[in-house]
Amino acid sequence: MIPKIALCSQSLRNYCAFSRALKVVQTPWTRHPGLPAASRGIHVDSPPTIPTLTTSYAHGTSTTSLLHTTVGETLLRTVERWPDREAMAFLEGGVRKTFAQFQQDVDRAAAGLLALGLTKGDRLGMWGPNTYEWILFQFATAKAGIILVSVNPVYQLQEAEFALRKVGCKAIVCPEQFKTQKYCNMLRQICPEIESSTPGDIKSARYSLFFLAGTTGAPKGATLSHFNIVNNAYYVGKRVGYTWKPHPRICLPVPLYHCFGSVGGGMCMAVHGISLVFPSAGYDGKANIAALESERCTFIYGTPTMYVDMISQPDLAKYDLSSVETGIMAGSPCPPELVKKVISAMGIKGITIGYGTTENSPVTFCADPLDNIQRKSETVGFIMDHLEVKVVNPTTGEVVPLGELGEIMIRGYCVMLEYWGDQAKTEECITKSGWYKTGDIGSLDAYSYCRIEGRIKDMLIRGGENIYPAEIEQFLHTHPKVKEAQVVGVKDFRMGEEVCACIKLADGEKCTAEEIKAYCKGQVIPSLIFSNELFYITLSSVVEQFERLSLLSDRSLQDSSLRAVCHQLPAHHHWKGTFLNPGVLFHCVY
Repeated sequence: MIPKIALCSQSLRNYCAFSRALKVVQTPWTRHPGLPAASRGIHVDSPPTIPTLTTSYAHGTSTTSLLHTTVGETLLRTVERWPDREAMAFLEGGVRKTFAQFQQDVDRAAAGLLALGLTKGDRLGMWGPNTYEWILFQFATAKAGIILVSVNPVYQLQEAEFALRKVGCKAIVCPEQFKTQKYCNMLRQICPEIESSTPGDIKSARYSLFFLAGTTGAPKGATLSHFNIVNNAYYVGKRVGYTWKPHPRICLPVPLYHCFGSVGGGMCMAVHGISLVFPSAGYDGKANIAALESERCTFIYGTPTMYVDMISQPDLAKYDLSSVETGIMAGSPCPPELVKKVISAMGIKGITIGYGTTENSPVTFCADPLDNIQRKSETVGFIMDHLEVKVVNPTTGEVVPLGELGEIMIRGYCVMLEYWGDQAKTEECITKSGWYKTGDIGSLDAYSYCRIEGRIKDMLIRGGENIYPAEIEQFLHTHPKVKEAQVVGVKDFRMGEEVCACIKLADGEKCTAEEIKAYCKGQVIPSLIFSNELFYITLSSVVEQFERLSLLSDRSLQDSSLRAVCHQLPAHHHWKGTFLNPGVLFHCVY
């Protein structure tokens, strides 16, 4: 008789897998001490169909073992299986490579790095936009045993110098210039001796370093291993269907310097044999739509801002997007209304939300493309295979009751090795028992689906009441005239903090502050509302709230002075980007 515990949905859906699934289900619970039996294993290889959780802890079990191959070995296996399949297409640069051609280029590039005098364990920086050279050296460094240092392409002189010196880069690959970024000129200032030097004169295996740009403090270098990223790429692909769909073609507008692009794109290519399509070197919403049609892409990645831009293209209806079956939306909070708009406007019925952090290689939660619309739009999915999650009280560290908010913590193969050269920061974020503190506030339901409410540091305290900006942002996105919304706190003498909503209206729409306030009746009503165009995209597609907060915190500013400040803002290295629209309109309600 089957024990009355969490039956795996795989056995319910596929009878031929029953014996294998039953073996997993019957694993003695004594191997997982400390928690009630019904709250431990929640699924085997497929979405949970039975509400088994009784507390805010879940373990993503799997019938598939973790992989123990390096990046180079993983690519070689795929090359042997599909040598003549197209691995990638860079549309702007006109570069197309089969897996066999790519492997040859990787071997030559790896040999070239070693010929320069680089040795195993040395660091090589990659600094630039989405070009063939980026993904080439991503794999060439892994082949040669060199650690790849991923440098944000929008970094200016001060940040780039910090990143390169922090890890002791011995070489760097970058273009001469891209748009306004003059990479080589900045390198000459950082390293004047580069002018007179000749090649070779500049003096768990680690795979790569990803610098995490923050609005406070210096960038941190998250160190990931081959084991981290090979397995994350495998299980992400397994979750979204790469393991069984015939030859997926992925449109990849997200930056390669970020884990979303390099692991979800480059590594998934090497692990699953998918084909990558890069619409442009820098972000271009129109180019994304055109690539989906011309390349018959079946899948697309993007941040919420990217999807907003794509569905806002005036000629979207003329493109044939019938080949696009699935997509992932991730990188920042994903409003449910936006997910629904993408489904209706672009016809991507299988779109899912993913969640993770660079420190977790990066994906820890993802929905299944076959999940219902509520789960795909209102949650970030369920825990990935072989990972554990718990939601704890940030103060006491105790696991909170099911459904209550707390800090999300992750444990498993995905957790980074360290912050490079910063043991104190590493110990602050990773407990002695291996749990990574995400700093994000969220909750689990009985099926293990997770809802993210925001960052601990972003939480507002208004008159003693805890308010999470993401909740208000999601509600504001339901207004038909609102295109984008960001919520921040503004210091207030009486309440401690007041809620400020920065709203970008849909094209051609007009809306007053009073109209927004009336719409919010019964909800948290922002005391300050700015209807504006101060939304911009950096190459990492992250809307920086820090600079906006610094403007809004001075409540003595009037419309005219705010206009002047915004038009005179320098190209500060923390937020250099491209404004989506030049005009700035503020409505202040005190």
